[in-house]
Amino acid sequence: METYDPKKNQTEVRQASPRKMNLRVLLLSLIGIVVVFAVLYLVYALAQPAG
Repeated sequence: METYDPKKNQTEVRQASPRKMNLRVLLLSLIGIVVVFAVLYLVYALAQPAG
């Protein structure tokens, strides 16, 4: 990936990637955390004695 482009000004160079990689990482991380908490909750709920 090219980081320097003489045709772009300083603000344009600093803009986010058009492929939205940051959003993809954020969403995958959020989904992963939700799944981990759901598994922990299920394990905790199933370990409780019936009554």
